[in-house]
Amino acid sequence: MTDGDIPVDDLVPVGTPIDLDNCAREPIHIPGSIQPRGVLAVVREPQFEVRQVSANVADLLGRPLDSVLGHHLSALMGADQAARVQTAASMMGDLHRRNPVECSIEVHGERREFDAILHREPGGILLVELEVAFGERPYSFPNTYQAVRSSVAELNQAATLSELYDTTARAVRELTGFDRVMVYRYDEEYNGEVVAESKRDDLNSFLGLHYPSTDIPAQARALYEKSWLRLISDVDYKPAPLVPAVDPAVGAPQDLTHATLRSVSPIHIEYLQNMGVHASMSISLLRHGRLWGLIACHHYAGPHLPPFGTRVAAEFLGSTLSLRLVDQHEDDQLHKRLDAQAMLTKLTAAFIDHSKPLTSALLGAPDLLDLVPADGAVVDIGGDRQVRGAVPQPEVVAAVVSWARSAGDDIARTDRLARTLPDVAVDAQMAAGALVLNLPDGQYVAWFRREVLRSVDWGGDPYNKAIANSEGEGVRLSPRKSFDRWQEVVRERCEPWTATELESADSLRRHLVESLYLRARGALRVAELVQRSLIPKSLPTLKDWQLTAHYEPAAGGRVGGDWYDAFELPDGRLIVVVGDVAGHGVTVAGTMAQLRNALRAQLFAGASPGDAVTQLNDFAVFMLPGAFATVLVARVDLTSGAVEAASAGHLMPFLSTSAPTAIQAPIRLSPPIGVNRAKHTQSTFVIEPGQGLVLYSDGLVERRGEVIDDGIDRLANSLGGVHAIPASAIWTAMSSGYTDDDVTIVTLHRL
Repeated sequence: MTDGDIPVDDLVPVGTPIDLDNCAREPIHIPGSIQPRGVLAVVREPQFEVRQVSANVADLLGRPLDSVLGHHLSALMGADQAARVQTAASMMGDLHRRNPVECSIEVHGERREFDAILHREPGGILLVELEVAFGERPYSFPNTYQAVRSSVAELNQAATLSELYDTTARAVRELTGFDRVMVYRYDEEYNGEVVAESKRDDLNSFLGLHYPSTDIPAQARALYEKSWLRLISDVDYKPAPLVPAVDPAVGAPQDLTHATLRSVSPIHIEYLQNMGVHASMSISLLRHGRLWGLIACHHYAGPHLPPFGTRVAAEFLGSTLSLRLVDQHEDDQLHKRLDAQAMLTKLTAAFIDHSKPLTSALLGAPDLLDLVPADGAVVDIGGDRQVRGAVPQPEVVAAVVSWARSAGDDIARTDRLARTLPDVAVDAQMAAGALVLNLPDGQYVAWFRREVLRSVDWGGDPYNKAIANSEGEGVRLSPRKSFDRWQEVVRERCEPWTATELESADSLRRHLVESLYLRARGALRVAELVQRSLIPKSLPTLKDWQLTAHYEPAAGGRVGGDWYDAFELPDGRLIVVVGDVAGHGVTVAGTMAQLRNALRAQLFAGASPGDAVTQLNDFAVFMLPGAFATVLVARVDLTSGAVEAASAGHLMPFLSTSAPTAIQAPIRLSPPIGVNRAKHTQSTFVIEPGQGLVLYSDGLVERRGEVIDDGIDRLANSLGGVHAIPASAIWTAMSSGYTDDDVTIVTLHRL
């Protein structure tokens, strides 16, 4: 178990004084205290007994500690308000969506409005945070949406990343009232850059400044991935400790990862104070669940406390920006991949002519430098070594290739040869970085890039983090006190190798390995993917079950996208799959083959239907751009009849019984395969003795000139009153003698 990149065992013990020597190992998720703008109670369910409470409970609520600890939650907030919290906590689903619970608590004889923010922790723990309520009430999702609707519309219309950043910074500042709002983006090494800013006119600009990765340690980044918003309303606050410090029931500090009042690291407080910041708020920007950047809000005029509803609206904006960033990034990547694919196609077309050496094919027109831009390339295949452009001396090339071979990967890369090979005399003006394809039998392809000098504007000297400040008789390390612009010239580095370039190089390597294999045998065969070759040659023979299937090609013998699969897992459970790739032709059949094989591999490896469909969708989005398919997967326990099923846009199967009309199986519908960021759910039900499950593709129920619902109703009636009907008989009953689409039917009947 880790906290970010730091193993939990490596975190310093709770209570250890924190400085720059150990702040990267600070257990910031269990600070033992909160910010005193609210009260936090650790409540044990189902008794709703207060096990711990923040020491400021008397100041904020007028309740002595002794009257609250060990008592029912009503001792903290009154019986009627405690009942509201208990009701909210007892409802099914995510508590986060029900926050805040609006409460009116009597404090010193007067009723005051509070927001109760609930979060459930493992072990029967409910965190109850009470903040004084500010802003318009009642709080609701419509109110949030109205507050950010115009900003969301602007985000959706933004055509570039810069527009996205600028719109978000401006919208969050208008919403929250902070003096400065920045959009902060990480690079691969988690150094940050301010890419957008909205600020008071009298403040100096931070736009374009960089900040080192050490400013936000790994365990802090991990918290940002779990808790998307963090507010420090007053950096000069005095922490209110939890009493007692350790939950007596478990003998351990309480995890406050998801607490909005969680106290923050003293090092971070000092960091903000050095910047002159009096209040701060951060909103996480995520890409595929990983931290991509932050919306950082700073206030200089004094403490600043946006109402809870405003903070949620700002978090909503951050989530919207995250989705748009993913869309824009993947759109940009798609265009780059398409361009690279077109170039790769031209390059690899030269491999077909076996009379032409591969080396010559790679350095023809177009050549390697068109596929992956560089200053020079070396190709050594079959003893034929050729050079294109500017490359280092042969002994340097040999050292680089030897390093790449020892790395043990198909592809090796570095943008800092001087650091990678410190013992080799490398002239950075000739070669500062290298990308090498390792081929069989010591063959290789290598690209080289020269040094690219670039200047980085840092927010203060990133290397000067050990400023000694006398504090009485002791001396401690302090975060840097200067955040003035500090420029560094980066040397001995080339332009980094991009993800698209690495993908192109990897694709080229696969083509080269295949061509080498085929040339060694003197034959190049192109196999046409035909749909029937993927249909199972036989179906499993099952005890106490009957399994049948039928496939009918589309009229005219066109190759379609339907497929089905049925096989037993090693544990005895049965997998049944029906899928349909949109379109016709060999390309569709090729896509179908890849999806079928990828899905089969996931299911055989033990993935549940829901997880397998999700992984298939990820595979399609990234590896088969433009592919669109539906699929239904069922995993059946042949002993109990229990079924786990997931449908990605596919028509629902029917449960056939002796009833006059068959009913659709209770499976939740999820988006089709090929939809970016789609979420796929899994459903469960039971096939009872005498029941059957009928899976089919849309060709069975679609007819020209009628709506598909008519065909589905016709199928339900055909299946009614029949205990077991084989797939071929269903086709006969439903066939109109001609179909525009191929048809697949699979039936599973429990005897």
